[in-house]
Amino acid sequence: MAAALTAGGGISSAFSNTMVPEKRALKNLTGMAKDAGMEFSNAYFGGLYNDKNKYLIELAKQMDALGAVTGISPKDAGMPNGSPLEYEVIKGVMEAYKKAGLHYNVVEGPPSLHTKTKLGLDGRDEEIANFIKFMGNLKRAGVDVICYNWMPVISWARTSMDSPGRGGALMTAFDYDKIKDASLTEYGEIAPETLWKSLEYFLKAVVPEAEKIGMKLALHPDDPQVDSIQGIPRIMNTVENFDKMLSIVPSDYSGVTMCQGNYSLMGADIPSLIRRWGKAGKIHFVHFRNVRELSGKLPSTKFTETFHDEGDIDMHAAMQAYYDIGFKGSIRPDHVPTMAGEENSSPGYMALGNLFAIGYMRGLAESVGKNGLVSK
Repeated sequence: MAAALTAGGGISSAFSNTMVPEKRALKNLTGMAKDAGMEFSNAYFGGLYNDKNKYLIELAKQMDALGAVTGISPKDAGMPNGSPLEYEVIKGVMEAYKKAGLHYNVVEGPPSLHTKTKLGLDGRDEEIANFIKFMGNLKRAGVDVICYNWMPVISWARTSMDSPGRGGALMTAFDYDKIKDASLTEYGEIAPETLWKSLEYFLKAVVPEAEKIGMKLALHPDDPQVDSIQGIPRIMNTVENFDKMLSIVPSDYSGVTMCQGNYSLMGADIPSLIRRWGKAGKIHFVHFRNVRELSGKLPSTKFTETFHDEGDIDMHAAMQAYYDIGFKGSIRPDHVPTMAGEENSSPGYMALGNLFAIGYMRGLAESVGKNGLVSK
């Protein structure tokens, strides 16, 4: 029986014919980079001593997603009275995250970039000088990406922190109609041109200094990306305005935070935008998130966050685009749902939603990475 099968090209021949292509594919995959070459990260706002973050850190180590994104908390360095601008404090924070098993890779929410700078008020030159000092000390400590925003007075805003989503998970959501009649802030009605002038002033002062030391500046879009809230304009709320910003002081070190949700809510096709800005070297940091637009307007005035696998954005196509442009930087989930058993103490940043998101991202990254290697 065995002789007949072998002679007739049976088991031996069939086994050989089916396995050779598979072996060839596996050989090609031996050079595949983990997570398609990107550094999967989590946000640790509130620092290492936050109970939610302590739990997330343990999960992150088990997931092997070791990038850390947050601000500079002197408490983390064991110097609660220290200045976050100073090298010893910054270095102490880096060492504390390293001791916890993480790699601090992006500052999100830098010190010394506040209302005076963004509204062009007296005292902005001191804030900018301190920002430049911070950049130098941060680079010296080993971090070369700063995520910043141009949202003075009113930063990230939502009208609901517990909107019910899939299976009863709690989502953050926004509806402009609920706040459109809110009273003006103490600054009154501000003209958009005021923010444009202050942004130009900042970029002309800071970008040349960033170039000297190799610091990547990643401007985050306005969130929500409506035109104005309580008299404070939002100018980083369209792709066209980002292109305008990038042209003010053209530089490899002046770029964007690719916060997918906001650009989608501006009306952008996310994979196409990733490729355009990525090929130009403008994407320094990624917020991998998904949303559902509910207003029928662009930029959107009503939307909800979603699980990563159910919103408007084609997340596989987005991950494919990051792979295709060769993005190697920090990428983190953002605005995740609060899941069963969690208290919703930090809406958008609870641990279990991050756990789900990292797993989903890793599957996408492995898919595009393997397809890319086999097709070569």
